[in-house]
Parts: sequence; structure tokens; C-alpha cells
Amino acid sequence: MALIEAPKNFPTKLFINNEFVDAADGRTFDTVNPANEQVIAKMACAGRADLDRAIDAARKAQPAWAALPASKRSSLVWKIGDEVMKRRQEFAALEAMDSGKPYNECYNIDVPMVADHFRYFAGVLRGLQGDTIPVNDGLFVYTLREPLGIVAGITPWNFPVIMAARKIAPAIAAGNACILKPANVTPLTATLLGECIAAAGVPAGVVAILNGRGSEIGQMIVESPDIAAISFTGGNEVGIKMIRDAAPTLKKLTMELGGKSPNVVFADADLETAIKGAQAAIFYNKGEVCTAGSRLFVEAKVHDEVVEKLAARAAKMVGGDPLDDTTRWGPQNNKGQFETTMRYIESGKKEGARLVAGGERMGDKGYYVRPTVFADVKPEMTIAREEIFGPVLAVQKFDSFDELVDKANASPYGLAAGVWTRDVSKAHKYAKAIKAGAVWVNCYNWYDSAVPYGGYKASGYGREMGLQALDAMTQTKSVWVQL
Repeated sequence: MALIEAPKNFPTKLFINNEFVDAADGRTFDTVNPANEQVIAKMACAGRADLDRAIDAARKAQPAWAALPASKRSSLVWKIGDEVMKRRQEFAALEAMDSGKPYNECYNIDVPMVADHFRYFAGVLRGLQGDTIPVNDGLFVYTLREPLGIVAGITPWNFPVIMAARKIAPAIAAGNACILKPANVTPLTATLLGECIAAAGVPAGVVAILNGRGSEIGQMIVESPDIAAISFTGGNEVGIKMIRDAAPTLKKLTMELGGKSPNVVFADADLETAIKGAQAAIFYNKGEVCTAGSRLFVEAKVHDEVVEKLAARAAKMVGGDPLDDTTRWGPQNNKGQFETTMRYIESGKKEGARLVAGGERMGDKGYYVRPTVFADVKPEMTIAREEIFGPVLAVQKFDSFDELVDKANASPYGLAAGVWTRDVSKAHKYAKAIKAGAVWVNCYNWYDSAVPYGGYKASGYGREMGLQALDAMTQTKSVWVQL
């Protein structure tokens, strides 16, 4: 056991105009450590006056930021990544303490990915180019790619600092000013990111970070006529309301919503690898992953073996303090999510699914849930239909390829999918048939800054990461010149 020292000095205020300031009305809210249920800090809670101040600063800063030579803007965005990596341990410890994610995962996965987001978009922003279009001999026509102006990002609590970077990096790389509203239960690392942005030399006003309640400051951002676009990651109910409420201002919206991703094990797969992969697909980050492989379809020939071995692996997973660098299983992110997960587990039991692992609280302090596996799950059961966002796996059996595709596509969601097979033809056939924004073949939960990410159907629209993220943060102007 090697406990990482909990950070003691970290920003708790709003980040506006490259300064940390109290909320105009002095309000605060508590952020809680999910491992021990104790208050970590009181955070400034943004309101209307704070948003107005951030918008005013952004309006003044954005034209000059957009006008910077691409090489200069690229250099400054790259430096944010450098500043993040200088404070890698601090970011990882804050993230573990505030979100319940194990320190080891934060240090080795999350923080380097944050730096990579800024470095990737720093690199590709110089490829923001227009086109020349032949129309007729007397005209010269070309297009310009221009920033939108002031944009916003609204992030969830499951990958707090990664999501903050995923919103900010493409927005400012494209020449916009960006206002970020982090999830109010995990505000610490997004706020710390503000220090890195200022240290990198990004001009005041280009980025603001406004902690607060989604129903208040989030709603104000949605309704603001000064904000040209929002990139949102979160639940479907909130996303649908956001679409309605943003309509009068005709904002561009990127919506990354829920998922109920199907993960498939064919009988011809390397079963040991597939079982380990299925375990990681649902239990990584305690199941609090939009793409979690929460519906596992197993071919009948190997169904019993896969269920038995998965249950055994789940039973060996032990929780610990997220600040212990040997911990691999942390608590659910917050009390509400813990209670939601437990309700779904009870639903699975009542509706007749067979509980083969977990199904109960782990310990008596903190929001820990034992990794849970249900077998004999029917498609109509609640745990097979609804996104749980917790460590609950619903296993279903299938006999034929066509039956599998029908069941896998029956969900309203379409964020991701996985398939395990040695038959490359079958893998490609399945990847084409499934309605999902990402398909992993003999792997799961791989991401890269260069690869577009987003969903089909009820999982949203638009793409984050990759060059498509820059498309979402820019607009095209056509210029016609009479020769």
C-alpha cells in the first residue's frame, strides 16, 4: 500500500479573464470525496453576473486570438499540454480524490491523454484550410474556414479533466474563445486546468471555467445568444432539453449522449482474451463509461464457460482508497449514481435475471459497489434496455449471426460496440451491420485524439476528437471574385 498525499492547495474559484475570482454573489457549493463521503472543498458557484463577465472578456479577447498567426496559436495550445504534464501527479491525485477514479489510472491514462488532446489540436490547427472551386472562366471562388466566436463546453463527471480538454482544445485551436461548465460534482481538475492555460501564455479571456449547477449556469449558457455553439456530453434527458432550449438562438450543437453498448463473444474467439476484454469493457472506471460494454452477447456454445469465468474474475476485484497507487477499483462517483446503480441491481433481481457475481454494496463507507454480473437476461428486462452507468453486466445468449445483429441493434442507443472473433470476415461483417459510432474488434475502449468519437441514434450527433472536432468549431465562408 502506497498512499499518495492528497493535494492541499488547489483553486476553488471561478476562472475568468485568467484570474481566479469568487462568484459575484458569493455563493459556494461542496465537492465530496466519494471514497469517504467527506467534503473536500467549497467551490465558487457561478451565476448570471459571472457568465456575463466571462462573455464580455471572451468578446474582447477572441478577435485578437483568432487573428494570431496559426504558428503562434499552435505554440500556445501545445504549451498547455506541457503545463499539464509538469503537474501530472497533482492532476492525478485531485482527480482520484474528487471522482473516485484510481490514482494509477489517472496518472497513467487520463493526464497524458489530456496533454495529448492539446498537442494534437495544436498540430492540426495549421491544416485548417479552405478550397478553391472551379465554377467558370470569369470567376475565382475560394472558401475560408473561420472560428464561430464564443463557444461553450458542458462536461460530465466520469472523466472530468479528459472531458474538459476534449472541449477546450479544439475550440481554442480553431480560434474561438471557450467557456467551460464542468460537472458540479467533479470540478477540481477542470479548475486546475485554468492555471495551466494561464501559465502557457494563452491571452486573458480566451478560456473561462465556470463551476456551478447545470440547472442554473448551464441553462444560462444554453439560452445565451452570445454563445455560438455548445459541445455537450451527458445524459439523454438533459441533452434533449438542451436541444429544445437552444433552438431560439440557432446554436451549433455537438451531443454525445448515452449508450448501452453491445459487446459480442463468438465461439471462435480467443476466449481467455475475450473474457478479460469483456471484464474491462464493463468494469473499467467502475462502469461509469459512456461506451461501457454493458450488454454482453455470448454465442450459445461457449455461454456457460464465459459466464462462469467472468463471474470468477468479478468476484476477485477488490475496492480500495483511490489515492492508494495500488488500487484498481474505486467508488461510484457520487451518492446519486451509487443509489441509481443499486436500484438497477434490485430491478435485475426482481425481473428474474440470474445474479452470478456481486449485486451488493462493498464495505460500509464510501460509494463502493461490487462488480455485478447477471446471466439469463432477457431483452425486455430493464437492465438490458436502460443505461445504468455503473458496474452491472447483462449477459444474453445468441445462436445465429442474424439473431445477434437484431438483438444488438434493438437498443435506441448507438454509441459503441465490440466483437471478439478469430474470423476476420465475420468481424468486418458485424462492424458493418451494427449501428454504432465506434466498433472495436478483439479489443475495447481504445481512444485517440486523432480518431472521431460520437454516436448513432439516441447516442447523439456530431463528433469530438479528430479533424471532425475542428469542423464543429468552425464555419465556412465562400468568396466569389470576378476576374
